[in-house]
Amino acid sequence: MNLKEIAELAARIALSSVKPKRLIEENVCREDQNLFVGGERVDLKAFERVYLISFGKAGEALAENFLPFIEDYLQAGVVTGSQEYKIKGKLSLYPASHPLPDSWSLKAGEKAYELALSCGEKDLLFVLISGGGSAHLCLPEEGLSLEDKRLTTDLLLKAGADIKELNTVRKHLSKIKGGRLAKAAWPARVINLVVSDVTGNDLENIASGPTWWDSSTFSQALKVLNRAGIMEVCPESVRTVLKEGEQGRREETVKKGDKALKNIKSLIIGDNLKALYAAKGKLRELGLETIILTSEDSGEAQEAARKYIRRLGEFVSKVKLEGRAFCLLAGGELTVTVKGRGKGGRNTEFVLSCLAEIARRQEDFTGYDWLIMSLATDGRDGPTDSAGAWIVPETLVRARAKNMELEEFLKNNDSYSFFQDTGGLLLTGPTGTNVMDLRFFLLAPAHD
Repeated sequence: MNLKEIAELAARIALSSVKPKRLIEENVCREDQNLFVGGERVDLKAFERVYLISFGKAGEALAENFLPFIEDYLQAGVVTGSQEYKIKGKLSLYPASHPLPDSWSLKAGEKAYELALSCGEKDLLFVLISGGGSAHLCLPEEGLSLEDKRLTTDLLLKAGADIKELNTVRKHLSKIKGGRLAKAAWPARVINLVVSDVTGNDLENIASGPTWWDSSTFSQALKVLNRAGIMEVCPESVRTVLKEGEQGRREETVKKGDKALKNIKSLIIGDNLKALYAAKGKLRELGLETIILTSEDSGEAQEAARKYIRRLGEFVSKVKLEGRAFCLLAGGELTVTVKGRGKGGRNTEFVLSCLAEIARRQEDFTGYDWLIMSLATDGRDGPTDSAGAWIVPETLVRARAKNMELEEFLKNNDSYSFFQDTGGLLLTGPTGTNVMDLRFFLLAPAHD
């Protein structure tokens, strides 16, 4: 197998380890009326009604695989991530867009909030949460429109705001985020099964924490807008809501210790590190010494690329000495501050930045085979149809043959176009899961 085949196989194994079906099977089982969730027993007969809300990019798949365990007790459910709106048994399924919410996101948010409000003291609500949930469930604060939230989110994304900054603002513009869905469901018992798409598995920020407490404030949300440089261009209604909140004229998000969180249990069933360990296991089976560097990547894609290539260069002597291939693995989610008018995502920009750095340090890698791959585990890298990209020495040869200036593509944030022309785009289609991004760095002695 060549390096590309090895990397693609490892990526498939990583993705399969965090597929909804497998995650539910690993964490849920049923014996009579007893449901076991992460080892904890739940007596379904002890509740008058059982409800389900499943949302995010894995929303439909999680619901589909969880439903058989509770279907005979289920009263009603709301699910996002469907290809189209439909009623299926007791479930209402909604399509929804990402990263910007749409009218279906609003309908799903309204229905989920209505369902939560209907919960009583003797009811049980299961909430299945996955990445993309912030956009999939949208219910703007009083005085705000869907378009206000879309525009503000878009401005923050283009300014390079990280997920915590983005969600700090989104939570304070919402009736459902920042613990407010949990507050609506109080005093029902709530059990969250979570597929994490944020670093550190921070429940505050996974899907903007609708059923968890929030430590951020209206004041911090305003500071995010200022740091991002978008205070004056975001909708006036958004500034008004946040300023009123800062002045105490709007209710804050749910804070730690609130009684609405008393009956809530959360279980992380899938995350980036789980996918990385699955990839590592397969790579070691194939004979590659493999090291996981981190599952908590953050920061600007171009800057991160420079650091990783320097790190990869440190392994050159080790490869030469031992005469075998090595692989470095990493995960997380980087950001891109958009300054150009090109097309691309954080993964394609990262890989192109790696290529530019290797071109500057080419003598360090002469005599070695290498491959770098970075992909979004949900199959969509930003506003593109690709999951990411991969590069090998031949990529640099092709770019030079076409007189392509790598730095110009980077300045214009046009990494997608670069790989479309030179080859290297990863076109997986939607994967049905989301645990941030995966990165593979393979290095081996060159073959004659």
